[in-house]
Amino acid sequence: MNHYWVEKDTFLAGEYPRDNDEKTSQAKIDALVQLGVSAFIDLTHEADGMEPYTHFFEAHQSRGISYQRFPIPDFSVPESDRVTEEILDAIDEHIARGRVVYVHCWGGVGRTGLIVGCWLARHGFPGKAALFRLRELWGQNPKSRFRRSPETDAQERYITEWRDNNDG
Repeated sequence: MNHYWVEKDTFLAGEYPRDNDEKTSQAKIDALVQLGVSAFIDLTHEADGMEPYTHFFEAHQSRGISYQRFPIPDFSVPESDRVTEEILDAIDEHIARGRVVYVHCWGGVGRTGLIVGCWLARHGFPGKAALFRLRELWGQNPKSRFRRSPETDAQERYITEWRDNNDG
């Protein structure tokens, strides 16, 4: 699975944790849970046509796994700053509760990179510094050899211009 630590043992980012078959899908969820993940934040949009994966949590009921979806269209940015703040607040709330968070979109590149970049901006990496730090973190992911994160100029601009209403 292609993913990377944004903050070691606290915040993981990557691709959709489901595959074409049930066995491989369960193995992906199991691997993430083994890394400590107990909160999943899904950025996929209905138009992506992705199959749900929450039924794979049943094997880990004792961990109280959480799932939240904040749909962002592929290659796009959130529809409002309020939506971005809701996503960032959800990440921070899970971390504050000692949960390991996994944020993902479909490929773990564009929308995921966008949210990671905004989260970095909230936590001490304003403007282009967030983009630079994102690129360093993205380098942990095998996909970084042939893809940039985020994927679009609009997503990069959104990160560098992000001004959060939280003190974070």
